[in-house]
Amino acid sequence: MEHGVILPGISLEMGYLVLATVLLLVHVSIQSFALKAQTGNRYTIGSRDEEIRPTGMAARAKRALNNYLETFPAFIALALAVEVTGKADWWTSLGAALWFWTRVAYLPAYMSGLPWARTFIWNASMVGLVVIIVRLVVS
Repeated sequence: MEHGVILPGISLEMGYLVLATVLLLVHVSIQSFALKAQTGNRYTIGSRDEEIRPTGMAARAKRALNNYLETFPAFIALALAVEVTGKADWWTSLGAALWFWTRVAYLPAYMSGLPWARTFIWNASMVGLVVIIVRLVVS
C-alpha cells in the first residue's frame, strides 16, 4: 500500500529510519562540539583517561544524546517490523512521523532548557511508538 514518500524507492517508515540515523549523527556531533567547547581540543583528541564531567551545554547535549539512544533502538525495531511484516499503513507512517519530528524538536528544547516543553515533546514521541506497536499487534 502506497502511503507517502520521504526518500524515493523506500517506504515512509524506512525513510524515517534513514532520517533518524542522520539525526543520531546530529546528536553525536552537537555533543562532541559542545564537549570540545568546554574542555578544549587537547582533551577531546586524546585518550580521555581522565574523565571530565560535562557541565552546561555540554552536559545538556550529552543527556539529550543519551535520551535519544534510549528510544532509537525501539524505533529501529518497530520500523523494521512494520517493513518485514508488510503492515505499513497510514497509522504506522503517522507513528513514525510523530516519533521522528518530536525527536527533532526534542534536541533544541533540551539544549535551551525548556523543561515542560521537553517533557511534552518526549511524551509525544512515545505516542508515536505506541501507535506503531498497536498497528503491529492489531492489524
